[in-house]
Amino acid sequence: METESVTEIRLQQGETSSYFDGGLFQLIGYTLLGWIVTVITLGICFPWSYTMIYSWKARHTVIGGKRLRFDGTAVQLFGNWIKWWLLTIITLGIYSFWLYIALEKWKTKHTHFVN
Repeated sequence: METESVTEIRLQQGETSSYFDGGLFQLIGYTLLGWIVTVITLGICFPWSYTMIYSWKARHTVIGGKRLRFDGTAVQLFGNWIKWWLLTIITLGIYSFWLYIALEKWKTKHTHFVN
């Protein structure tokens, strides 16, 4: 007779679990790579760095038994990034208070469940 794990039994009974299965060394590697590329390009490649790291986080996140997927691209973010920085300059920095919210909205718009 085959035995089932406690997690499998709970999921079959309708319970769901949430967890993060990424590793510390992976996070350090992605963060270091993103930081290095951003510094070398004087911030121009920050959108690439941001999407790379967030995509890794989403791939390793399970919420309610469903894995996340991030489909945003650096090119999409770069267009928004330019627009947001121009708005920040035009408003003498006032728009910067909304910049974080705009980034969170964009990130959430491009995050979905895999299954």
